[in-house]
Amino acid sequence: MAKNLLIVESPAKAKTINKYLGKDFQVLASYGHVRDLVPKEGAVDPDHRFKMNYEVIDRNEKHVDAIAKAAKVADSLYLATDLDREGEAISWHIAEILKSRKLLEGKTLHRVVFSEITPRAIKEAVANPRALSMDLVNAQQARRALDYLVGFNLSPVLWRKVQRGLSAGRVQSPALRMIVEREEEIEAFKSREYWTIEADCAHPDQAFKARLIRLRGKKFEQFDLTNEADAHAARDALLRSAQGRLVVANVESKERKRRPSPPFTTSTLQQEAARKLGFSTSRTMKIAQGLYEGVALGDEGVVGLITYMRTDAVSLSMDAIAELREVIGRDYGARALPEQPHFYRNKSKNAQEAHEAIRPTSALHRPRDIAHYLNDEQRKLYELIWKRAVASQMQHATLNTVSVDLDAGGDSMFRASGTTVVDPGFLAVYEEGRDAKNAEDEDEGRKLPKMAIDEAVPLAAIEADQHFTEPPPRYSEASLVKALEEYGIGRPSTYASIIQVLLNREYVLLESRRFRPTDVGRAVAKFLSGHFTQYVDYDFTAKLEDELDAVSRGEEDWVPLLEKFWKPFKATVDDKNETVDRSEATGARELGTDPKSGKPVQVRLGRYGPFAQIGTKDDEDKPKFASLRAGQSMHTITLEEALELFKLPRHLGKADDGEDITVGVGRFGPFVKYGSMYASLKPEDDPYTIELERALQLVREKAEMIANRIIKDFGNGIQVLNGRYGPYITDGDKNAKIPKDKEPSELTEAECVELLAAAPNRPKRGGGRFGKGKAAAKEKAEKPAVKKAAAKKAPAKKAAAKKAPAKKAAKKAAAKKTAAKGA
Repeated sequence: MAKNLLIVESPAKAKTINKYLGKDFQVLASYGHVRDLVPKEGAVDPDHRFKMNYEVIDRNEKHVDAIAKAAKVADSLYLATDLDREGEAISWHIAEILKSRKLLEGKTLHRVVFSEITPRAIKEAVANPRALSMDLVNAQQARRALDYLVGFNLSPVLWRKVQRGLSAGRVQSPALRMIVEREEEIEAFKSREYWTIEADCAHPDQAFKARLIRLRGKKFEQFDLTNEADAHAARDALLRSAQGRLVVANVESKERKRRPSPPFTTSTLQQEAARKLGFSTSRTMKIAQGLYEGVALGDEGVVGLITYMRTDAVSLSMDAIAELREVIGRDYGARALPEQPHFYRNKSKNAQEAHEAIRPTSALHRPRDIAHYLNDEQRKLYELIWKRAVASQMQHATLNTVSVDLDAGGDSMFRASGTTVVDPGFLAVYEEGRDAKNAEDEDEGRKLPKMAIDEAVPLAAIEADQHFTEPPPRYSEASLVKALEEYGIGRPSTYASIIQVLLNREYVLLESRRFRPTDVGRAVAKFLSGHFTQYVDYDFTAKLEDELDAVSRGEEDWVPLLEKFWKPFKATVDDKNETVDRSEATGARELGTDPKSGKPVQVRLGRYGPFAQIGTKDDEDKPKFASLRAGQSMHTITLEEALELFKLPRHLGKADDGEDITVGVGRFGPFVKYGSMYASLKPEDDPYTIELERALQLVREKAEMIANRIIKDFGNGIQVLNGRYGPYITDGDKNAKIPKDKEPSELTEAECVELLAAAPNRPKRGGGRFGKGKAAAKEKAEKPAVKKAAAKKAPAKKAAAKKAPAKKAAKKAAAKKTAAKGA
């Protein structure tokens, strides 16, 4: 048996490291976290110095047992989990489990850290171990305790006051507030008209454009011309005073240097990968994890290609700098290499936790040389990381900007600018992306002809162009990560999970790569901002992060930090449970009066989402309800739009046999009703505009499907049916899959009973494009007991039934799993 046991987090990493250390070492993986708080109230006890009740995570129990078995016979244990707080905590949890099982007695315990998975780095780390850092462990424990206390105490308030099933997170809630506030800015934005004036200059060497900078002796500002009449009058006056030419009044040439960006941190990598590659933050981190843990490079074997990808450090080791400079000199020439290396300073006081920026473990692994060993996504991300690291050590770029002022007469002036690259320096390899272009970007790459003062430049035309101011854009993943970092909310390891939690809870949607808050998300954000103001305050959240950093550096104790947070937070929770009105909490709005009934029209947030309501519960008649349509928001819907919703159910006409054909929206989405039959609308159909002919076609298709549905009927409620995704067994309450080696028509009753008994119980799921509503109770469109409906005569000629591809079934079956805890 191996004398030494080394424990890492992932099996891929274990496999790579095992090859480096030889037969004296056994390398096992913990598969991430091994213990977590018990998922129930009381897991953190504020009355006993925030004692934390941990248990082994079910899915990792077998991996913990494997580690314990190996530890029993090993002489020395090396804990080699990741080098940040989370990694330190995992090492501590492993040590605590082994200690509780009395497996550490007489054994040496080492903590080793490395920021890259290369033979040199691994052997060096093992040769220079250290003790576990309880400062880092306590910082992680404090974070976990805070998140638990917020989640388990604030989420029930949201259940009672806003909507069942909601949850709140300590870090996600300020991020949600940020997205909601941006949406409110967009809604409140009032667009303003303005006009710009440009001159088309017909210089004999090269035509160019110049923008107006002074009009009739006054600096030309954005809103000096705000209507067509004034803009055209100004243009005509300029044409008259210029008399077909502009005279060069001033030529200014400036040389400037642009320095390269530092190598990547976690947040800058996520931002650039979102901008340039279209990767989500979670996708970026998953691909980076694979590059870090190792990729098989032919004869070289498995090689870790990048350094650790969770870091806020921008520094590089001297070895890395030397290798980067060697590659620059060889591949780009001496001119591209500065005399001295570039050194970058960390903004974060806590960057020492992660050692280095994200860089290639060896710059000699050029992207083009190893591209055939990588998949497309790995290749793109590795190339981005390699180029950024190489560029960070290259010569600055030298740019030359020329500005020419052109006199139009009448004390009015135009200006043309152009920027040319004198020496590309690092730009030959890499240029950082931007979320929005500025005036400098517009000038870049534009060349101007050589001009001298007093030279007359022929004027081809003067154009006046209309513009309207635009609202601030919604956050993209890149701009949200940048904002979170600027506000100090979260840390490198949390940005991807913050975004994922908001999406999983359906507090926000990602539309055209921009975040839009849902009505539920807005209700949560408004409720928390109004009643738990301090806890979604950006400065408060950032200060708490700084205090956690101070704990990790050993400058602050974690228990007093938790005490300072807990007492006022618990008092606020208790108070709001008693005092907050639910209607106010959900953001309910009264829109006006229904002209037909004279009753009030409201929009509210219900169990299945936002809905409109005519009347109140106190009226003699029951109120009417209607779900909002896709794309509508209870925060912006008008009275007229809300009244349109009550046009459902619509009577479209009658079938050939005299049965009524109606269309409505139920719990499972929009449907056509014919007698007792319900036929779901297709995604392209709109219940508010669908016509009788199309509705009859859907009914015919449903009747055809019903007619062909029963493969076998045992007469006791058990049937073998053809479903939307292929054949299946049902007893009316439970459905069972048919094994691939069984022919559906040859199944016996006994076999069906056995398969139904083994099938899982699944709750019925509803929802659709048009939301969920009370009409749902009557709609049982997909109920398997269809004998009666099948017997009913279809209204017209049968249409050929469409059979959906079986592979889609797997997608629907994969139910989304959302964490119940406050993250």
